[in-house]
Amino acid sequence: MYYNGVYHLFYQHNPFGPLFAVQMYWGHSVSHDLINWTPLEHAFAPTQPFDINGCISGSTTILPGNKPVVLYTGIDSQNRQVQNVAVPKDPSDPYLREWVRYTGNPVINVPEGIQPDEFRDPSTAWLADDGKWRVTIGGQKDKAGIAILFRSEDFVNWTRHEEPLYEVTGSGMWECLDFFPVHVDGTNGVDTSVTNPAVKHVLKMGVYDYARDYYLIGNYNPMKENYVSQDELTLDSLRYDYGKYYASKSFYDPVRKRRILMAWVNESDSDADAIAKGWSGLQSFPRSVWLDQNQKQLVQWPIEEIEMLHENEVSLRNENLEGGSLHEILGITPLQVDVQISFKLINLEEAEILDPSRLDPQLICSEMDASKKGIFGPFGLLAFTSHDLTEQTAIFFRVFQHNGRYIVLMCSDQSRSSTRKGLDKTTYGAFVDIDPQRDEISLRALIDHSIVESFGGGGKTCITARVYPTLAIRDEAHLFAFNNGTKSVLITELSAWSVKKARINIDETIGCADA
Repeated sequence: MYYNGVYHLFYQHNPFGPLFAVQMYWGHSVSHDLINWTPLEHAFAPTQPFDINGCISGSTTILPGNKPVVLYTGIDSQNRQVQNVAVPKDPSDPYLREWVRYTGNPVINVPEGIQPDEFRDPSTAWLADDGKWRVTIGGQKDKAGIAILFRSEDFVNWTRHEEPLYEVTGSGMWECLDFFPVHVDGTNGVDTSVTNPAVKHVLKMGVYDYARDYYLIGNYNPMKENYVSQDELTLDSLRYDYGKYYASKSFYDPVRKRRILMAWVNESDSDADAIAKGWSGLQSFPRSVWLDQNQKQLVQWPIEEIEMLHENEVSLRNENLEGGSLHEILGITPLQVDVQISFKLINLEEAEILDPSRLDPQLICSEMDASKKGIFGPFGLLAFTSHDLTEQTAIFFRVFQHNGRYIVLMCSDQSRSSTRKGLDKTTYGAFVDIDPQRDEISLRALIDHSIVESFGGGGKTCITARVYPTLAIRDEAHLFAFNNGTKSVLITELSAWSVKKARINIDETIGCADA
């Protein structure tokens, strides 16, 4: 959340080790720019009967009068997931170092018909025209994923609405819900309580069985208290990110009038590796989120503050990339780089026909990895690449013909990312909703030591990967543009910057809020 000049990030934390524990705490870090973060004392520790077995996910809401309040899930002494309220001890402290939990917690108990361990993660609340707050909480009932709706006048006394906000039969447990409006025309974000004909609503659910964040776009009617999505939720539904990206949360930033999204990115190595390192998991780089012009999906893009860390820009224009060729991107730091590249294709009528029996993009990416020559593709970037190409993480595109139109496939291929054994080297893939006859095919990649966040088609398709090279490290890492297709592609524009280190989790004296 943003409060009095400061951004606050709350996160689940085990202070005693790098793995998830029975009793989780709420960690708390603050920032003035969403780039450099300073850790503070824990916001909550599992010490009360209503959260003694863990303080798990929740949300912050800013009440009228600029009063922050947290609604979070605690696991109580009977291992039930209950919802609790906390407020800052001193609201005049811009860093909100201390929090006070309401003595009447829990404010919401497990509803009838819901299992005690399947009721968690309240969303940011929104205020309707009737003056009552709404909040939705994830759950499962008879194997149906469910967004349970509650209402309150005072944020303490909550009543369950008789019908869920939304449910999908057979989808399993929903967690880490998010529900927010997006402008139908424009990229500015809007406050969570905005409801009018100029917005649609996004319902995001973390589907527990698959550890994937899916989202729906639709219309919310606060009078009828229902949500009607444009499409049904299936395993092929829209996702924020088609790689390692889960338990995401968005918030409205009133300073720059934008909605910002962050998520948890887990490791690709083992628990034993995490114990040896002493840490596990990280937060994604913050993304601005808005509704695409076609109103069918969201667009995500790294927040502009990353430019604070840019240095050593290199650029390239109108470079033809022949089939089977590489172009090394020099003058930057390959292990910490922000790179943007756009490709133009001609003679697309020669593109391969997509086998109608193989429409699973991840399966296509796995079977037709970066080493498999096509006609238009694979072409894109090789990150974390050793000098002999033994190690490489390929982010690339292929273009196919299907049913009289052209299909753009985006892949993130980790199969040769490391010589180490025992790593998760899953290859990820998704289609990109662009017309390569009319639009250039663009890719942006944020590369940082063990993580690659890739944004295809201007942010229409995103894939995050974790990799652990053993050869492509320090000065031995290289970054290439590549084309392994038989047809040449034109790099119309390439820009890359070395990215300086941010100050992350460094204990330091915090200055004034306007410092």
